[in-house]
Amino acid sequence: MTNKGYEGKRCPPSKNAGGKKLLGKLDDCASLEVRSALDESAAQRGSSDPRYLTKASASSGTYWADTKLRNMSVAQRYGNKKLPNALIVGVKKGGTRAVLEFIRIHPDVRALGTEPHFFDRNYDRGLEWYRGLMPRTLDSQITLEKTPSYFVTRDAPRRISSMSHETKLIVVVRNPVTRAISDYTQTLSKKPDIPTFEELAFKNRSLGLVDTSWNAIRIGMYILHLENWLQYFRLSQMHFVSGERLITDPAGEMGRVQDFLGLKRIITDKHFYFNRTKGFPCLKKPESSSQPRCLGKSKGRTHVQIEEEVIEQLKEFYKPFNIKFFETVGQDFKWE
Repeated sequence: MTNKGYEGKRCPPSKNAGGKKLLGKLDDCASLEVRSALDESAAQRGSSDPRYLTKASASSGTYWADTKLRNMSVAQRYGNKKLPNALIVGVKKGGTRAVLEFIRIHPDVRALGTEPHFFDRNYDRGLEWYRGLMPRTLDSQITLEKTPSYFVTRDAPRRISSMSHETKLIVVVRNPVTRAISDYTQTLSKKPDIPTFEELAFKNRSLGLVDTSWNAIRIGMYILHLENWLQYFRLSQMHFVSGERLITDPAGEMGRVQDFLGLKRIITDKHFYFNRTKGFPCLKKPESSSQPRCLGKSKGRTHVQIEEEVIEQLKEFYKPFNIKFFETVGQDFKWE
């Protein structure tokens, strides 16, 4: 979002928030997002019509009170809370937050900033509760949410299909060995007393027996999870983003995401720059902000150092799963 109203009243992130607390925050976010959409429309029109101006685009503060009320009225009249058309369903530590932040700058996308965990943890709350969490959108806009744990939740495909057979699904995948190390690094930052990576990854290191019951390992067995999804969705309803290419060519990857969602390619090279400190791309600063938009401090951590022999053992373990995954999706992610 590029208007100052949004920058000045940023919706705070909340982990696994739910119920009234989350709903209260999201109602504010919804009206801010609609105001942003109006600014974008005004910019496209080149209009100075006060009907399309918000605090960010007005030349003085005199318009603010009236235009705020007008915009609220527009949101109430034309914006609706809809069940999502598309979901980012996985995978954890693959790059899902980056995809969400990048795609939500598109004027035809409105995304929920928090992870609602509806189809895994909160399903008993019902679809109306879920709908209530969504931002208000116009008919021409896509509603999107992200919860990476859906991809590895057995009941999630059936539940999402029950909501809508036509839901579009985005899956961000990454070399499963690197993903597992990243997963462990995140956990270690919160629980420094956990066993070593090697101890958790293997039942018997000398025999090369990998412990597939450890979630950090199991998540990367992508084909096993995908087979469950394909019982309920066509492969054409799923788009697989390369977590590696998202770093080296964010515009290219996001171009393909926009194509998949049926959107005009608005997010391009001009929106990105590479942050060498973090080691991944960031969004260039909007005109209304003095700072570029990068992911939080928890993103881009330095990974725990793992013995090369351990990495090679895990590469061998994942190889047959990777090959079958590549064949199924018709795409070689070149993880070997």
